[in-house]
Amino acid sequence: MSITVPEHNKPIKILLVEDDRNFGDVLKSYLEMHDYDVDLAVDGIDGFEQFRRGEYDLCILDVMMPRRDGFTLAKDIRSKNEDIPIIFLTAKTLKEDIVEGFKLGADDYITKPFNSEELLYRIIAILKRSKKLKDEDTPDQVDYSIGKYVFNTSLRVLYLKNGDEVIEKYKLSPKEGQLLKMFIDRRNNILPRSEALTKIWGEDNYFTARSMDVFVTKLRKYFAEDKSIEITNIHGSGFRMVIQGEAGSEL
Repeated sequence: MSITVPEHNKPIKILLVEDDRNFGDVLKSYLEMHDYDVDLAVDGIDGFEQFRRGEYDLCILDVMMPRRDGFTLAKDIRSKNEDIPIIFLTAKTLKEDIVEGFKLGADDYITKPFNSEELLYRIIAILKRSKKLKDEDTPDQVDYSIGKYVFNTSLRVLYLKNGDEVIEKYKLSPKEGQLLKMFIDRRNNILPRSEALTKIWGEDNYFTARSMDVFVTKLRKYFAEDKSIEITNIHGSGFRMVIQGEAGSEL
């Protein structure tokens, strides 16, 4: 089933601008496997020409390119369309480059090499924020307080509060982040196993259920420093994240 723009019922169209042709071809094929419609350009000038001729829902731009770099291309694109989402790809992790990208209005910034699944989740999150995809569950809130912890859903980072200090403890995988977000939304109430499996793993069967058990065990370990937080099995139903001291937490 194709990923479509709801109001126009057409495939999500992505402009990918990447001067490494081999990497660009692989990434294009990967995105097309996940039902995106992708045009590949090999430098900034070619990318801008394609952008002018086409209609796109998202741009993925390499930063370091010949003839015209990704930052310059982003400025040109923004002069034509102020609202189109832009993701920068770069092999550099310099703070100055990241800041420059966000100054130009980047919606996200990902460094090479990166996990392909992570890129997919970032694309989906950006499309939801830009209303290209519908999602009634898209949160208005980014940071969630859970006992002594704070979970940033956008970065998928779990922080531990230690007095006035906030310490980064764990970077969660996409599935870990989704599962934790579902637990937070149902905190102190039952999260049906079948609902989590269908939404996160795409199907409810023996193998995905065993995978979910592994992820629940990992989340329990992440919260080990706060004994007020428990993730309990509810036999025949699912799981329950209990945060003692909150309303509805009594067992």
